[in-house]
Amino acid sequence: MKYLGLFGLLFLVGSCNRFTSNFNLFPVSKDLTFGAQVASEFDNSNATLILDSQQNTQIYQYLYAVRDSIFLNNDVDHEGSFPWRIRIIKDDNTLNAFCTPGGYIYFYTGILKFLESEAELAGVMGHEIAHAAKRHSTEALTRQFGLELFTTLLIDTSYHGLTQIASGLAQLSYGRKAELESDEYSVRWLYNTSYQATGAAGFFERIQGSSTSKQLDFLSTHPDPGKRVEKMNEQQANLGGKTGLDYQERYKKMIQLYL
Repeated sequence: MKYLGLFGLLFLVGSCNRFTSNFNLFPVSKDLTFGAQVASEFDNSNATLILDSQQNTQIYQYLYAVRDSIFLNNDVDHEGSFPWRIRIIKDDNTLNAFCTPGGYIYFYTGILKFLESEAELAGVMGHEIAHAAKRHSTEALTRQFGLELFTTLLIDTSYHGLTQIASGLAQLSYGRKAELESDEYSVRWLYNTSYQATGAAGFFERIQGSSTSKQLDFLSTHPDPGKRVEKMNEQQANLGGKTGLDYQERYKKMIQLYL
């Protein structure tokens, strides 16, 4: 009966022409496995650039407080099972942030110095958290590798190809739908805090008008900023239109003092 159930599942999945968004063949444990591997490889290869959390306690405590504000005021998927660890990469020329599957969050100093308020930081952080919480990486793997990888993992749980797959997750494109879903949750989560819910929108508005190469690199993986700003503003209005706070001055002070 166990094998009948397995073959029935494979037949059902295999009968689909392609996998759609929000369909995920991988268990949550794989998000944790992949995320830990990606974080370990990234940390090792960028060891000289990552700010030590013990020697830079003020700025790390500040970022963790923003993260905790999102968690304390919302029911975030996998809040208690993912590590949600934060690391800062010393690179002023890279305007980027990302979150691995399983919840390892990274900010480049380039984006931290480009942001103008704590609300913008919270908006970007909420967006990245949503990618991990909604498991967009393993959803993308399902679409990219589908049944072939899934059946391989059923047969061989120590499949050596996972190393290459995990290494490529940092460059994996989520797709338009996943990006918009992350924007949606960023607004929804911030709305339940004291922050201006459309914090990420302010960031996109300024980045859209910029012509420097580092901003263009960021836009290449985060398409249609203008449309995204419109959607975020519409969502805030639909939630009730509450105006939150930016905390601009204390954000600028933290960045000036500790970065």
